[in-house]
Amino acid sequence: MERKASAVWRGDVKSGQGSLSTESGVLKETQFSFRTRFENGVGTNPEELLAAAHAGCFAMALSAQLGMANLTARRLDVTATITL
Repeated sequence: MERKASAVWRGDVKSGQGSLSTESGVLKETQFSFRTRFENGVGTNPEELLAAAHAGCFAMALSAQLGMANLTARRLDVTATITL
């Protein structure tokens, strides 16, 4: 299985802007910048996406383990924190 995503960056690191896109189209030219990584700008950032991926993966893995014990969760709420 392969999954692909791409990033485009324009300009210098402090004032430049980037966009992220995924092959599935869920992210399409989603903005990211220095401000979204290190301050509180509008858009996403790689760390936020990593946290979302970890939370989603853990929730699915826990659901699989519960299934092996013949249990089904009604809802699993998982939060992952990435510290930069």
